[in-house]
Parts: sequence; structure tokens; C-alpha cells
Amino acid sequence: MSNKRTFSVNKNDTEKWKEDVFKSVKCYNDWFMNFAPTTYVQARKEAIARVNDVLQTTHYFSTLTSQLLVEVPKSLGILRMSTTPPLAIDRLSGLADVPRSFIKKMEQGKVTSRMNRQTVALNLDNLLSVVSKLLDREIMPWLNRNELPSSKERILAASVIADRLCGTLADPIIRNEQERRQLENINLYLTSKGYNYVETKDIDRVEDMQPGTFSYHFIVPVTVGETKKVNMPIDVVLKRRNAKKNEMPILIECKSAGDFTNTNKRRKEEATKIEQLRNTYGMDVEFVLFLCGYFDTGYLGYEAAEGIDWIWEHRIADFDKLAI
Repeated sequence: MSNKRTFSVNKNDTEKWKEDVFKSVKCYNDWFMNFAPTTYVQARKEAIARVNDVLQTTHYFSTLTSQLLVEVPKSLGILRMSTTPPLAIDRLSGLADVPRSFIKKMEQGKVTSRMNRQTVALNLDNLLSVVSKLLDREIMPWLNRNELPSSKERILAASVIADRLCGTLADPIIRNEQERRQLENINLYLTSKGYNYVETKDIDRVEDMQPGTFSYHFIVPVTVGETKKVNMPIDVVLKRRNAKKNEMPILIECKSAGDFTNTNKRRKEEATKIEQLRNTYGMDVEFVLFLCGYFDTGYLGYEAAEGIDWIWEHRIADFDKLAI
């Protein structure tokens, strides 16, 4: 039996849950209203610049070559948004008979190296064949005239394609900014308490962290089943100042959500993580959520039943309840 003391943050304060849900939703909405418009405007400017680059490189879509996709794989996302209707990845995959993973890899900026040259070339040709047939000539009427676009036509086409592109990227843009904000707030709070940030690359094993330190995006190996090892990414690892040698740090997952539906759909993910962590490191492992946004009492009850606790971003001093 373990003698390690356990700490309770919010999971047992059920009478506060409803009020905290209200405050958390307000915290998220206040942030979103201030953040989303300016970030979207900036993203749109960047998207228009990218679209203009592709327009010029392809001679305003009159010359689509596989060389473009090889040199700038991410341009495939712009080509998808230049068709009518705009093509989702799955739809393009089916029409072109090209693996979805191949397209996803390209839009991440790489052409897969797992295929031979002939197969890669065939896939690129198939993608361009579909795109060429479905190009949106309503916004690119110069293609029907076989001539260069007017300045007005070019500006309009770039704007429409960029808007379509930003629509597909809006959620990832917001998610990335949420993560950046949450990590920044944790950093500010922990450093105000005298903790020091350490680069992940300077830590060999999570147990080897020095007391009074924290780090981001640490890969913690866990056992799945009897023998299989997998790597579990943890957003924040925090080792108390008074921690013993080889003691596991507190493992923190940042979560921010803009609606109740998705959080309740994904709540089982945390239950799976805590189970794998306990199977690997013992029942004393501390896995805590850092929450902002739409997490209702149903979600909280599910996590509490699994023994998972949480800290609210709108009340970041909850960290103190972990005796840091």
C-alpha cells in the first residue's frame, strides 16, 4: 500500500461545478471575441499571399504541373480550394484514386518517401487531373478566354480562394492559439512561484526531472496491453520542489473547447490515458487537466469518476492545491 499523500483540487467540490462551468465558458468566450477576429484577419492576409504565389507560379492556373507539388507540397491545399465545389481531402482522394495519407502528407509539407518514383508521379498526375477538370472558372474567367487575368479578376480570385482556405484552417488556428495561451499562463504562474522551465531535450526520463522544474510537450512512454510500448505526449510536466528522487512529476493536459458537444465526445480519451499511466507507473501517478471553455457537469462527473482532477484556467491559483 502506498503512503504517498494524494491531493484534491476540484473533483470533490461538486457544489462549485455549475458556477465554475459558467465562469469557464465566459472565460473562453471573452478570449475568443478578442482573439478570433484579429487572428483570422492575419491568417487571411497570409493566405492571400500564398494564393498569389501559386497563381503566379502556375501562370494563373493555366499551367498546373507536378513540379509545383514537388517543390511546394502545401500548395495542394490551395488547389483544392480553387475547384468548384472546393474539394475536401477525402473527396479528392476518392476522385483521384490517391491514398488519403499521401494527400495529408503533402499538405503537411512533404511528399511521401515510402513510395517509388513511378507511384508518386502517378499520384501527382491523378491529383492534378482532377483539379484541372474542376477548376472554378466562375472566379477565374480568364481561363475561358485563354489570357491573363485583369488586376480586378486576380484580386477577387485570390480573395475567394483565401477565404475558403481560412475556413478550413479556422479551427486549427484557434486550437494552436489556445494551446499557446494556456502554456503561457501556466509558465507565468509557475515562474511566479519560483519554478524553472527546462527544455524537454535536457531531460532523459520524466522521473529524472529536477525538483522545482517544469517542461512542455514531454513524451512519456506507457505500456499498452502486456508488452506493447507507446509514446504518450504530455503538455506539461511539473516536479514539486520537495519531490523525492525518482518521484514522478505531475502530468498536466491542457484542454480548451468552444462547445459542449466535442468535450463529451472526447472525454473517454482522458480515461484511457489515466488507465495506461497507472498500468505503467502505478496508482499514485498524478494526471491533471487544465481546463478552459465548455466543460459541463456531465463531463466533470465522468472525469471525477475516473479519478482525474482538474485546474480551471479562470482560477489558475488552483495549482496551489497540488502543494507545489
